[in-house]
Amino acid sequence: MIGVLSVKDWWQGAVIYQIYPRSFCDSSGDGVGDLNGITAKLDYVASLGVDGIWISPFFKSPMHDFGYDVADFRDVDPVFGTLEDFDRLLKRAHELGLKVIIDQVYSHSSIENEWFKESKSSRTNDKADWFVWADAKADGSPPNNWQSVFTGPSWTWNAARKQYYLHNFLSEQPDLNLHCPAVQEELLSVARFWLDRGVDGFRLDATNFYMHDPELRDNPARANGNAVRPFDMQDQLYNQSHPDIEKFLAKLRTLMDSYGTTFTVAEVGGNRSLEEMAAYTKGDKLLNTAYSFIFLEEEELSVPGIRGAIEDWEEAADSWPSWTFSNHDRRRVVTRWRKGRDPQAFAKAMNALLLSLKGTIFLYQGEELGLPQSDVPFERLVDPEAIRNWPETAGRDGCRTPMPWVASDANGGWPADTWLPMDVNHLPIAVDVQEKDASSTLAHTRKLLALRKEHPALVRGNITFLDAAEPILAFTREAEGEKLLCVFNLGEQPAPWAGLDGTGDMVLSVGGVTGTGAGDIPVCGGFIAKL
Repeated sequence: MIGVLSVKDWWQGAVIYQIYPRSFCDSSGDGVGDLNGITAKLDYVASLGVDGIWISPFFKSPMHDFGYDVADFRDVDPVFGTLEDFDRLLKRAHELGLKVIIDQVYSHSSIENEWFKESKSSRTNDKADWFVWADAKADGSPPNNWQSVFTGPSWTWNAARKQYYLHNFLSEQPDLNLHCPAVQEELLSVARFWLDRGVDGFRLDATNFYMHDPELRDNPARANGNAVRPFDMQDQLYNQSHPDIEKFLAKLRTLMDSYGTTFTVAEVGGNRSLEEMAAYTKGDKLLNTAYSFIFLEEEELSVPGIRGAIEDWEEAADSWPSWTFSNHDRRRVVTRWRKGRDPQAFAKAMNALLLSLKGTIFLYQGEELGLPQSDVPFERLVDPEAIRNWPETAGRDGCRTPMPWVASDANGGWPADTWLPMDVNHLPIAVDVQEKDASSTLAHTRKLLALRKEHPALVRGNITFLDAAEPILAFTREAEGEKLLCVFNLGEQPAPWAGLDGTGDMVLSVGGVTGTGAGDIPVCGGFIAKL
């Protein structure tokens, strides 16, 4: 619906490189990545050609959920370094022309957060209503039937208050009560703290979990034959997605705009993610963009899956989209979608497809190398979700293993004892090996990123899908008098491409394609041509 934008903010069409700090680079030798490690590798990140970085949580935390349980929203956890280390990282990133986006976790905190410690101490303290508290039913059971994402009821009893507190995730992650004006003001103050330090924007974790139904109505049942968790057996009408979330987002946007051209991207999951993303980004008074788990949770690569998601956004939203194929929460795309195809050829094809799409693109660390998902043995698992649901769910550890920097080192350039094991299958495609290979996935990704910057149509052009025969995905990107044709074979066998009259000059060949006219497109093949 939004077509070609007349004014381009830096984030429209930008490519943001996601860094999971525990697993990126360790400067201290303790087996956990840290802020100084990120700073040491910023030249590498900048050499990719990305526009910025998104750093997952590095705040003070007991690490029950590895940083998404925040004990102090204004401080760095010692395992990652200090505030001064962050300031140096920020300064170096800006020197290299990289924007810096950081996570903000506003839906919940840690049980070790001082706000929660005070809130749970009594029903009359100054922060008594900063979290979501409710009385037990007459029989002592929880206030309603809400289930947590990580399995089990969303309520935990507190003896001091003689009440239950709400947690949509782990019991160690109590939900903040954003219906409380004082909580909203405190979170805006947190945002100010980081904006004053010079960050360029925020990725907002679990945005649709910010507010609940104050009446605490039961969620209705939802038919789901594939449900692994009780959470999946409910329609989440009341534990999340309250309409007043938009009012808080408007306050946040006003604050962000006062700092200039900043950036906000919402993470929105669930059955109503498209509707909620459209609501949270409508107009110019809320968030800049949002992304869902639609590609992250899709188990099959298909033309209808890619085309449908993008066309659904175009129809539902009047705002700028964002897309990613992999992140720190879901299996890597090479493992999810590859099937029997060559892993490196497939990685090149997926990066080409992702970087051809209209929207802001998030590229997870290691995707430029074509890393597959790691198989972490049970005894090395640390992810609470994986441990609780083993072996029915893959968990998140397999996409969070340490980044392989050095192939000749058994630990990939890390110390011997790392928080998650180095995947030996990653070593042959480590950074130092690929740096020397002009045909590597790393070299291909750099070429793709340079190409995207060279062509306005790829950065901010509109997108129009063509009715090609599956498994061929074909679309055009068009802006500022430039029109590009993008064609990809998403199948597991060579597939015929009917061609277009007047198909122009090839801009990029993927998978050995030699021409843009009618003919077979090889597996993992495709091209971009200028019309």
